[in-house]
Amino acid sequence: MSEESNDRMPESVTLQCPDPMARSALNALSANIAILDHNGVILETNYAWQAFSAKGGMPPDFDYRGVNYLLICDATTGQEAEDAGKVAAGIRSVINKNIEEFLFDYPCHETDQQHWFYMRAIRIPESNPVQIVISHEEITALKLTEQALRESQETLNEQKQGLEEANVALKVLLKQRDTDKQELEKRFLTNVKGLVLPYVEKLRNARLKPKEKILVEIVETHLQDIITPLMQNLANVNILLTPQEMQVATLVKDGKTSKEIADILIVSEATVNFHRKNLRTKFGLTNKQTNLRAFLMSVS
Repeated sequence: MSEESNDRMPESVTLQCPDPMARSALNALSANIAILDHNGVILETNYAWQAFSAKGGMPPDFDYRGVNYLLICDATTGQEAEDAGKVAAGIRSVINKNIEEFLFDYPCHETDQQHWFYMRAIRIPESNPVQIVISHEEITALKLTEQALRESQETLNEQKQGLEEANVALKVLLKQRDTDKQELEKRFLTNVKGLVLPYVEKLRNARLKPKEKILVEIVETHLQDIITPLMQNLANVNILLTPQEMQVATLVKDGKTSKEIADILIVSEATVNFHRKNLRTKFGLTNKQTNLRAFLMSVS
């Protein structure tokens, strides 16, 4: 906000830093610092302020003392006019003791480079009349870092959204895959029940030679090995079980004994045991130690 101006105040202006030590301390600071009186007139500037001014085209010995900083802000036009107006209003609020300090960051870009500055205006304690210290500290590195972080966050958000969409699509595909798999299993078991097992049963009951019976038993065993894994789902179990086998299976799963099942279904206990044997065969439970009820509970 240190714009060029030729409006000089009379040489009678009182300087804030007549003490060499205080002036040395002011000049040692990296921030661009100026001290203003209660009217906004610059009483003193440090080397950083003067170097920045010279870089902007002002004479090297121009120190801005006697220039009214507030009038410079008020007269600013173009793209910087809005920021200059906010700065002037903030400094006046500090001078008038409406606020303790005024903080403001603003861009000050060059043709080929971007720059941002952080400005602070605060009253000098116990100064009478009021005097203000204003400082401009370059924060370009911080702003560029913030911008890079913001862009990275935007990229991460886009990637996150893409992953979420892909995850939804994957869940839909997996669900459809499971549905297709179940439908395929049901279709396969239905075909086995309707197109294969009846003929295997006829061959088993037919008058076959011993070798032929062995071949039928091998076919039936291997067929049972194929369909047993598909019977882990109770929905598939229903396909290969007869209605009475389903009733027996349900009552076994409920913990009923063979005698209790026989009483419920009004059949003989031998019939119930026959169905239990068939259930174990269809489920591939060749190990006698495997509990039929435990198996039925695991597939329900």
